[in-house]
Amino acid sequence: MHDLPFDSLYRHGFARVAVAVPRIRVADPAYNVIETLESAQQAAAAGAVLTVFPELGLSSYTADDLFHQDALDAAVTDALQQVVTESADIDTVLIVGAPVRAQGRLFNCAIAVSRGVVLGAAPKSYLPNYREFYEKRQFAAAREAVDDHITIAGQRVPFGAELLFTATNLADFVFHLEICEDGWVPLPPSGYAALAGATVLVNLSASNIVIGKADYRRALCTSHSARYLSAYLYSAAGHGESTTDMAWDGQALVCENGELLAEGERFADHPQLVTADLDLRRLTADRLRTTSFADTVHDHRERLARMRRVPVELPIPGGAVALRREFPRFPYVPTDPAARNERCAEVHHIQVEGLSTRLRATGTQRVVIGVSGGLDSTQALIVAAKTMDRLGLPRTNVLAYTMPGFATSTRTRTDAHRLMDALGVTAQEIDIRPSATQMLRDLHHPAADGAPQYDITYENVQAGERTSHLFRLANQNHALVVGTGDLSELALGWCTFGVGDHMAHYGVNASVPKTLIKYLIAWAVDTDQFGPEAGAVLKSILRTEISPELIPGADTSGPGQSSEATVGPYELQDFHLYYLLRFGYRPSRIAYMARHAWSDPARGSWPDLIPIDQRNTYDLPVIKHWLAEFLRRFIQTSQFKRSTLPNAPKVGSGGSLSPRGDWRAPSDASAAAWLDELARNVPDV
Repeated sequence: MHDLPFDSLYRHGFARVAVAVPRIRVADPAYNVIETLESAQQAAAAGAVLTVFPELGLSSYTADDLFHQDALDAAVTDALQQVVTESADIDTVLIVGAPVRAQGRLFNCAIAVSRGVVLGAAPKSYLPNYREFYEKRQFAAAREAVDDHITIAGQRVPFGAELLFTATNLADFVFHLEICEDGWVPLPPSGYAALAGATVLVNLSASNIVIGKADYRRALCTSHSARYLSAYLYSAAGHGESTTDMAWDGQALVCENGELLAEGERFADHPQLVTADLDLRRLTADRLRTTSFADTVHDHRERLARMRRVPVELPIPGGAVALRREFPRFPYVPTDPAARNERCAEVHHIQVEGLSTRLRATGTQRVVIGVSGGLDSTQALIVAAKTMDRLGLPRTNVLAYTMPGFATSTRTRTDAHRLMDALGVTAQEIDIRPSATQMLRDLHHPAADGAPQYDITYENVQAGERTSHLFRLANQNHALVVGTGDLSELALGWCTFGVGDHMAHYGVNASVPKTLIKYLIAWAVDTDQFGPEAGAVLKSILRTEISPELIPGADTSGPGQSSEATVGPYELQDFHLYYLLRFGYRPSRIAYMARHAWSDPARGSWPDLIPIDQRNTYDLPVIKHWLAEFLRRFIQTSQFKRSTLPNAPKVGSGGSLSPRGDWRAPSDASAAAWLDELARNVPDV
């Protein structure tokens, strides 16, 4: 797909599909085919490569015994011929519903047509014959077919419910057709199709509407897409079907992996066309990693072996096709306030559960923690205080130490003391400058004599002194050291290995990214977890520059060193981390998605807690630069730190970097393949 421009969604493993609900007339194929073709042309103009229409849409579903009339059969035959003929000039694959006479029976069929060719026809497998449905009166089921080919519009084509239409020019695009009731049975045909490789499951439906049914359909389709790690396209009959005994709402749905991507207007008296951009790579990435999916394939291999593949060349537009799908700028943080608050509460409970369980298991009643006045130690201190509440122990059992060094600012030192006091923990201060100076002197480092040589040794001497003190304090007080480092820092290797902030007896933030840490603290403020005094200092901490505070600056009132100036903006690096760790996407795809998410502040939604003046943007060259930095650090230079992580609870599906959890990798890997792919496939402008 590299012959397509970088700005085409099809180059990056996405595909636009459409679900159409045209106007129809009962038993009037000549009218219905015109409406069908008009909707197909609109879908093609929108760049959709597949367009799905309702069940029996060319004839109408409510023709009842008219289905056995020769005149209607002849009109349907003419309409199908017209679809086939005119499809030669319509750049979308049409999936139309029609009654088809074959093998002495009448079948309710979904028919795939593209560029003047009938690709195949799938008969309905399960005919409802209960309550208001009497389909067995007119139709035969798929199991009654005696031949696996039939003739449609003069073409002999594959026929059966086991057809997999496989794109030859778009990786991972494989679609399967089923009809209405097929999707409602305990073991739907689409389930087997998904196990056999179908990623796009299509349901042509009629489905009259009754109270509550729309919600049930929506739940059914989204759950199908989740269970089968697939997309699920659903088109129900709408305006124009007979209302002799039933009514029709024309529900159009596009679902993917448990998520509703798009839904049309119900009860519309005008044609509906719903489009959505499917993420094919996400589906295949999840299937690749979900080993139980492969186990299920093995258990049903005999049936799956009977599936037949039909090659399809999709009418992919040759130019740029802009992605219309929204990707959250903050994949770890829901934009909806209610969902975000629920997420924060869940993460908080997981962290507290992890630490409290470890304390019970070890019989330990105290913890030691270093408090810097920054984001990570603040969240860890909150967790430690709440853990004591849960265990019924006094918060004074949290032995909190702020340890100013050569670059500690007045602001962070003050905030650290204010926070410890507000939370009611045992607060103490240890100035590490004397011990750090002694170590620098032992190393014959020029900084010991006042020279401004602020190298990595200078920085790590301070980080090591802090951690060394914490472990000896834990020994002295029969306590555990609580680690404060977060997921983002671990991904970037932004921590001091061994006797440094890399190590602890138990880490509470190790699976929590920096962007989510911010919202956890903001959630504590918004929900008034600790009262107004704590809330005020937490707000101050949220406004403080993220910094290790290891190199002195000219102004000692605030941090003089910026972490993000070295490792990149955490909000952007967390985006990169999520899609590399969770799905394993190639760098060019991550860059494409990042540009879509971050290049235009007006596109998509923002978390409400981010002020307008802090809504940052990043263009493609900036994204490419920081993604390269991320790849070098994550793949090549920092894995050895993650291979020796202390215990910490996993908190989200976005992943954990523990070698005992989601991520096992060699410490001596090269990032050359990732960096080369990024350099070759992402333009510099």
